[in-house]
Amino acid sequence: MTSHRLRSVIASVVLFFVAVTFLPAQEESGNSGDSLTPQQQEEFLLNANVIRSSHTSKGVTEPWRLTLNDGTVTHDAGYQTIDDTRPQMKFADGHTEFNFKDSYHYNIAGYVLAKMVGLEEMIPVTVERRWNGMKGSLSWWIPNVAMDEGERMQKNENAPDPDAWNKQMYKIRVFDELAYDTDPNLTNVIITKDWKIWRVDFSRAFRTSKKLRKPDNLVMCDKNLFEKLKALNEADLKTAMGKQISGGEIKGILARRDVIVETFNKMIAEKGESAVLY
Repeated sequence: MTSHRLRSVIASVVLFFVAVTFLPAQEESGNSGDSLTPQQQEEFLLNANVIRSSHTSKGVTEPWRLTLNDGTVTHDAGYQTIDDTRPQMKFADGHTEFNFKDSYHYNIAGYVLAKMVGLEEMIPVTVERRWNGMKGSLSWWIPNVAMDEGERMQKNENAPDPDAWNKQMYKIRVFDELAYDTDPNLTNVIITKDWKIWRVDFSRAFRTSKKLRKPDNLVMCDKNLFEKLKALNEADLKTAMGKQISGGEIKGILARRDVIVETFNKMIAEKGESAVLY
């Protein structure tokens, strides 16, 4: 065999092993788990074995990307352990927040609240789990991601169906006001290849404020979301979220809910229901 041919064979072998070594985690199994129901995803996140871990490059909370396997399904999950409380926090832009909190508990609360208002298809399944001596929030890794909202804006790309896109964004904006996220940055709005929107990371949400952060975000509202907002009550919230957030934070949700409902009711009275609810 000539030296040139030998080098070609060696190169091919090397490339083969590199490709195998760096296959994406979701390709290691014939079942990635994307057909599982939300309840099945919860069970998987709670009980599957962690077979690989790495720090992700995004986020100030240094989240982990874990690969889990239950013998049948292999899927990734995002893991956050941040649980920081400070009397006050000064930010680079000059503003100060008192009673600052940055906690994985709020990620779990975000998913639970999303289920209660019918938006579980937009907030990834999230559970509390202990791993590697730590306790944190474990969230289903979103497959087929194309970009985040910041990247979309930089690329100046528009959804092929503007009406469907807007209706998704209206839901996200209503939920952001309800959850009162103090850090709703564009990287937390994830867009899949089929232009479906997911909202992730609520570690700085659920403040006690009774006012909305950005009332102008309330433009239109999904009918089902509107009815479920009106149905929220303190007893149900305490049962569902009491282990993750305080009584004062629950009262904040209800106070903001009241403002949201009142705002849309006024808009309906002025413009008509068809111009406000869809």
